[in-house]
Amino acid sequence: MSNETLTAVHDFARSKMRDDETGHGFDHIQRVVGLADRLLTAYPAADRLLTLTAAYLHDVIDEKLVTDTQAASAEVRDFLSAHDFSATQQDTIFLIMDNMSFHKTLDGTAKPLPLEGQIVQDADRLDAIGAIGIARALYFGGHFGEKIYDPAVAPRTQMTHAEYRNLGGETVINHFYEKLLTLKDLMNTAAAKGLAEHRQQVMLDFLTEFKDEWQAKR
Repeated sequence: MSNETLTAVHDFARSKMRDDETGHGFDHIQRVVGLADRLLTAYPAADRLLTLTAAYLHDVIDEKLVTDTQAASAEVRDFLSAHDFSATQQDTIFLIMDNMSFHKTLDGTAKPLPLEGQIVQDADRLDAIGAIGIARALYFGGHFGEKIYDPAVAPRTQMTHAEYRNLGGETVINHFYEKLLTLKDLMNTAAAKGLAEHRQQVMLDFLTEFKDEWQAKR
């Protein structure tokens, strides 16, 4: 398959995600693809087409972003078939998309990912942390009407999938402790772990500064 195939995948993903207002828009998709492509240089054994296709499409069928995941999945299948992806390739892409989300780690239902999926998952998690991660967390929280911070509300631990999706009483700052700060240690590849170190420190520095300013210490 040629670069024309990836261009078609790019255009399809853009048509689905360009109007997103939760921090999962096409700008996010492009960064995940860019990070995945960067990670691929360290893992030449990974299939580049499958990796980047999954990176482009990973949010198109996400339950938190679409109202009918079955219809969205069928549309993706039709698109992939129309662009000559084999049944085996399609199954690999869907395996990645269906098992890379953070919530899958909460209920233990995630299936093992191939190297291509590990790279996409790492790229997606890298875009959830660091300076970009801070901005996206604030943007997501504002979209859903979350409070920025409430010192009286402790971060949740050992959440179920349902509890994770329940934003009632959730605060943006708690989301760092409940998810974002845990992602560094969940990276699959050594290359992603190296990139995550700096982004982790950016978030820790932000939280320290935020709480000092919240208490009028600075």
